[in-house]
Amino acid sequence: MKAVIISRTCFPAKAPRSHRATELAKELVKQGYKVSLYAYLGDYDYKTIEAQTGINFKDLGKAHGGMPTNTKGTSHRRKDSLMRFIGTPIQYPECTMIPQVKRAIATEGDTDLLVTIAVPHVIHYAAALANRGKVKCWVADCGDPFMGNPFHKPPFYFEWFERYWCKRCDYITIPVEEAKAAYYKEYQDKIRVIPQGFDFESTQLAKYAPNSIPTFAYSGVFYKELRDPSKLLQYLCGLQQPFKFICYTKSASLLQPFADQLGDKLEIRGYIPREQLLFELSKMDFLLNVPNKSGVQQPSKLIDYALTKRPILNVSSDFTEMEKSCLRKFFKGDYSSQMVIEDVDRYNIANVVNQFIELSQKNGINK
Repeated sequence: MKAVIISRTCFPAKAPRSHRATELAKELVKQGYKVSLYAYLGDYDYKTIEAQTGINFKDLGKAHGGMPTNTKGTSHRRKDSLMRFIGTPIQYPECTMIPQVKRAIATEGDTDLLVTIAVPHVIHYAAALANRGKVKCWVADCGDPFMGNPFHKPPFYFEWFERYWCKRCDYITIPVEEAKAAYYKEYQDKIRVIPQGFDFESTQLAKYAPNSIPTFAYSGVFYKELRDPSKLLQYLCGLQQPFKFICYTKSASLLQPFADQLGDKLEIRGYIPREQLLFELSKMDFLLNVPNKSGVQQPSKLIDYALTKRPILNVSSDFTEMEKSCLRKFFKGDYSSQMVIEDVDRYNIANVVNQFIELSQKNGINK
């Protein structure tokens, strides 16, 4: 059996979609598939990981317009200057992926399972344009919605492009049931809920011991007004008791207005490899989650949080009086109101990949 996965990035890039692509590929190989994983590989040497995993890593080609590769993040300065003139109206530079994705699909030929991973959703559109006569099953995997995304609204005319790939793919996979509302009703029968998958066997945790002062952490992106820590930080600025709040984020701009007042109580750190992050998070007294105001997206970090076995405090951007009370209890070691992630085993990568394989086998029989 042969599988082809196409993503903008994969290992060693640090992003949920990169993780999705790599973990799917690794587990498909374990289950007997021959796997080609296409992405912007950058200058990383894949010989060792190819030998370890059996994945055939293949380069999509040149990343245009400042798009990220596996070894280099987005060149914001270059991308922003171009976006000001031509970016948003034509989805530049993402549109430059179209011929690259089409070429990859044509090169592979006979394929039992094709998985295209968004973002960007232009990968799905490119696959819809490709000659897929030799592809038995095409799954368009969407970590976030496109036209129905509350964080980023594309121009209205991109609805036609989204409808085009929705019509042509065999299945659309999304991570949470609530996200169905962000897709067109006529294609919702194609939607399957398959969450982010993780290799449980490789997770290493620290031996937890209570910290000398309440110490908690957050990992991920913040968005102004939609996933916004401002009111929480305002409250923390008024607390006299000692604590330590550690943020692993690239959204430092939302934290900086409070950094001087909080001083050593707030520590802003950049992203680190997932294995290292889980180990560090497992040392915390508790972990912080700030959910999206929109119900169509759920941070994949919640599964990582669950794997650390540390209590999770859920607080909204509004940071209500009830949530303030919960925080005070957490500071005292009372975690009775902690957020509980149900049925954690469904995020096991083996169970996740089995669902993709079932789609492939079912579609092959139907064809």
